Order: sequence, then structure tokens, then C-alpha cells
Amino acid sequence: MKAEEAQAVVSISGEFERESVPASHQKGWKSFLGMYAGEHTAGTEFVIGPLFVAAGASAFDLVFGLLIGNLLAVLSWAFLTAPIAVKTRLTLYYQLEKIGGKNFTLAYNLVNALMFCFLAGAMISVSATAVGIPFNMAMPSLTDVYPTSVTWVVVVFAVGLLTTVVAMYGYNIVSKFANVAAPWMILVFIAAAVAVLPDLGVTSLGNFWEVAETRIWKGTALPGQTQFTLWHVIFFSWFTNMAMHIGMADMSILRFAKKWQMGFSSAAGVFVGHYIAWLAAGVLYALFLYEAANSLEFSPGIIAFRAAGLAGAICVIIAGWTTANPTIYRAGLAVQAVMPKVSVRKVTFMVGMVTTLAACFPALVMRLLDFVALYGLILMPVGAVIFLDVQVFPKIGLTSNYAEKRRLRFNWAVAVAWILTMALCLALNRIWGVEIFFLGLPGWFLAALIYISLSWAVQRSAQKHTVAI
Repeated sequence: MKAEEAQAVVSISGEFERESVPASHQKGWKSFLGMYAGEHTAGTEFVIGPLFVAAGASAFDLVFGLLIGNLLAVLSWAFLTAPIAVKTRLTLYYQLEKIGGKNFTLAYNLVNALMFCFLAGAMISVSATAVGIPFNMAMPSLTDVYPTSVTWVVVVFAVGLLTTVVAMYGYNIVSKFANVAAPWMILVFIAAAVAVLPDLGVTSLGNFWEVAETRIWKGTALPGQTQFTLWHVIFFSWFTNMAMHIGMADMSILRFAKKWQMGFSSAAGVFVGHYIAWLAAGVLYALFLYEAANSLEFSPGIIAFRAAGLAGAICVIIAGWTTANPTIYRAGLAVQAVMPKVSVRKVTFMVGMVTTLAACFPALVMRLLDFVALYGLILMPVGAVIFLDVQVFPKIGLTSNYAEKRRLRFNWAVAVAWILTMALCLALNRIWGVEIFFLGLPGWFLAALIYISLSWAVQRSAQKHTVAI
């Protein structure tokens, strides 16, 4: 999962924050293939793969659902985000400031930072499940919401404090280390999964599918979990990175691409991290359930340790840490934009402590599928706004970059489109029972319709006022 995992963003886009990227700094296929392959194999994979098993996805639904959903995600990067990134050569934040105004962008930054904090908190929890193994720490279960023990809180705070301090002072080292560790982590995933297949009853390729259907992805959800179908798998894998492709956050990365076709390089990440790694992690969790008689205990650290020994536990620690670290760093940058007089280090420390406090609550990990869907849903309307403003408005006679051209600090058309879209999605969920995993698609079209209608009304009213004067 990407979310948000920002090491590649910072390493590629460390300059030109408020201007177009010049041709001399544009990059080729190699840069983007390596970047996407690295940042999509991370701590979240140790959680999402097992949660598919817990949610009762069948073998057929998972294998083919992930194939379709990840393909749709790649197409979203290639045909939505990349063309706009290459056309504007601007970061999401600067482009949004031109459209929505500086004050709206600050509000967006705060919401984005909060989402980053929760994601980083989940990854700190993941690392804590491995760090706590030598201390015989009681691990949380799938149904736990609140901290389960004093030891859990102490371990989480130790991991969170270390992660925060490194984010404050040693970010570049961790960024480079994460890129080096990524290939090793995926090898641990695959090797561990293959190694435990005989323990699940796989004796040859011929009986793999039978075991997959009866002992790994059995099609029956564990107690308290949402029952996943083919459609759940498709939409979740498509919208796992909704904030990045449909939500346009990866404009900040792909603005360095020499041509828009490099949006297809995202396939190097999702089909390794969001296909192979999710399947491999699911196999490891299935073995744990098989040996523990469907225990509701959920510990990525113990699951990996059982399958790959010390290497598995270390892999979980590194994966969680190298995901949480850049996420805290980027959340700090977002908050610092709202508090420019406070140093980045102080803001990062405050963000890190909020993140660590959130990490004490196991629900962040246990409900990660829902959180990832919610994260993308909240940031999705901004992507619809940018798409219309850049690609559609010039063709229908509406003014693009309206806030910049009218010198507005707050474009109400953007703000209302965002808030009203969220309200309508909430209504679809609460009143009509549409699950959160399916709200992104209708939500995008709602946001587009609302924004284009409001912009037409606002701009027409401004033109009449100007004529009258």
C-alpha cells in the first residue's frame, strides 16, 4: 500500500515546490520503476494480506479480484494522474492552491496530516508486535479497540519515540535504507510463504489450488469481520491508493516524468506489493490460524516469526518502521505549512507523539482495510476538482486556477464540493447501506458534478458583477 509512504516523494521532489519542473530535471523509466517497486512493499502488506483471509475472501475472488483491481489502479495512475502531472509539472499542493486558494490548501494539509498520523500509527503497532516477542507480550486480537496491556503501551511508545526522533534528524538515512531493504523484504515474504506451504498440506503444484480454497482463502469471514466478495477485493485493491491516483497526490512525483506514459510504471509496485506480497502474507496468516484453531489474536510479528524465524520478525520491524518514519516526516511537513513559525523538527516531534498515542489503539491495525478506504475517500474529491480544472474547464469556457486569477484565499466552490461530497457519501453509507469500499466511484462523480455546477454559478455571477460595474 502507498499511502501513503513518502520516502520516494521526498527523494524525487525535493525542489521546485512552487514552479514547474524544468526539462533538465525530468526523469526516465528507471527512476519510476524502482521507486514504485520499493514504496509498495512495506509494513501495510503484513496487515492487508492477512485481513483478506480474516474477511473471508475466497481463493478465486482474491486471485482474480486483485488482478482486476490492481490493473484498474495502474490505469488510473496512467490516464488520470500522469497526464495532469506532466501537463502542469506542479505539486498537488501548489496546483490546489491555485484552484482553491491558500486557506483551503492549509485546511487540506491538516486533514492530510491527520490521515498520515493514523497510517503511521498503524505501522508503529505492526513493528511493536515483533519488538514485543522477547517480552512475551500479550498480543491484541482482531476485535480489540483499546490498549490491551501496560507492556503493549510501553513497547508502542518505545518504537514510536525512536521512529519520531529518526524522522526529526535522520530521515535521509532511513529513506535510503528503505529503498535498499525493499527487495529483501519481498524476498522474505515469498520465501516464507513458499516454506510454510507443506505445513498447510501442499505437496505439489497439483493440490495447491485445493489447499488454497480449503485452508487459506476459505470464503468464510472470522467473527466480527466484514465478509469480502469478488467486488470487495476489486474495489479495495483499486482504491487502496485512491488518494494517490484518483486523488492526484502523485502529481508531486509524476511531475518529474519525461512523458505521461510513465504512469504505467506504477505496475511495478502494485503487482509486486499489492498482489504477490498480499497473497504471501495471507498464506502466513492462514498457517497461524490453522495451528491456533482460528484464534482471533492478530500479530504480524508472531506470524512472520513462526514462518521465517528471526528474519521474519526483523522484516516486520523494518517494514513497519520504514513506512511509519517517512509518513510522520511528511505529516510534519503538512502541519508545518500551517504553523510556519514553528521549526519542522518541533512540529515533527508533536506529530510523532500524536501518532504514537494513536498507535496504542489496536483498532488502527484491525480496521486497516476500512481506514485505507476512508483515507482515500476523504481526499478523493480534491482529485476530481483538479481533473476538471485542468482537463475540462478550458474546453467548456470556465476559468481554470480561479483562486489565483481572482486573488482569492478561499474558493468556496472547492470547499463546498469537498464537504458536500463527504456528506452525500455518508448518506449513501448510513441510509442506503453502501459499504465504504464502494463509495469512491460514485463519490468521484458526485464531486465532479458539484464542483462544475458551483464553479459555473460562481464564475457567471462574477462576470455579471464585473459587467455591471
